[in-house]
Amino acid sequence: ITVSAPLYHFPLYHTSTSLLSTQSLQHLATSSFLFPIFLLTASPPPLSESLTVSSLAFLRRSRRSLDGNSTSATPLLCSRPPCNNYIMQSKMALSSMEVEALPSEAKPLPPKPKFEPLKPHEMSDGQVQFRKVSVPQHRYNPLKKAWMDIYTPIYEQMKIDIRMNLKARKVELKTRPDTPDISNLQKCADFVHAFMMGFDVIDAIALLRMDELYVESFEIKDVKTLRGDHLSRAIGRLSGKGGKTKFAIENATKTRIVIADTKIHILGSFSNIKIARDSLCSLILGSPAGKVYSKLRAVTARLAERF
Repeated sequence: ITVSAPLYHFPLYHTSTSLLSTQSLQHLATSSFLFPIFLLTASPPPLSESLTVSSLAFLRRSRRSLDGNSTSATPLLCSRPPCNNYIMQSKMALSSMEVEALPSEAKPLPPKPKFEPLKPHEMSDGQVQFRKVSVPQHRYNPLKKAWMDIYTPIYEQMKIDIRMNLKARKVELKTRPDTPDISNLQKCADFVHAFMMGFDVIDAIALLRMDELYVESFEIKDVKTLRGDHLSRAIGRLSGKGGKTKFAIENATKTRIVIADTKIHILGSFSNIKIARDSLCSLILGSPAGKVYSKLRAVTARLAERF
């Protein structure tokens, strides 16, 4: 049974935890030898502004009615008055709510730290990076003749150390503390690798100067399986008389092409490599050179209009 009061709701239990009737509750309320059976809830609501003078007077009247063994219909309340701690806490809460917090003065932020950019060898924790490029047997003598043309731009301009390992037959590259950019190492490796594929130094050095250049390689058998004389005729169609067809494709697409037996290497930008590859594949499949030229003229005209 729950008895309602203006401030609280109190559950009424007997000491034996059994529910009591209204008459027994009135009898127990007027008895003086029992322990107070009116128990507050586990967490009573905090006192608020509703605790006015009239509410306190109501509490006093209710307590007098219990002390005078009154059986009137006055609501039964706890015989103990509200704790002074709750009243103090409510007053403190009210006072704290009424006080407005003054805005704190903005403190100036400390200056931003200034760090110097890391050097390439510091980015890799001071570790030296290496690249190795194998030298094919048929490119060993051309490498000897063009060694200074390869060594000078790599060492002086790209700031990369280079040497020829005669025992392993490999060109070794490594970074230096004064290397301006860590990507120079890969550019130099691509430059040397392009020379090993058969490109001239003048053409391959463009890999050091420009960023959007690539080398693509494929074989004739990747396009069509040819054997014997059919393979020889396909290679002849690719190069043309005196290299006429190959030079025409190079000039039209602004690429460089190397035909090394059955392998084909193309140096240029991505879009130009695609146009040159399509033309070469048409020649491998048996298209006559005149038809390939007409397609190249149409494609190059569209490229000129685009740019």
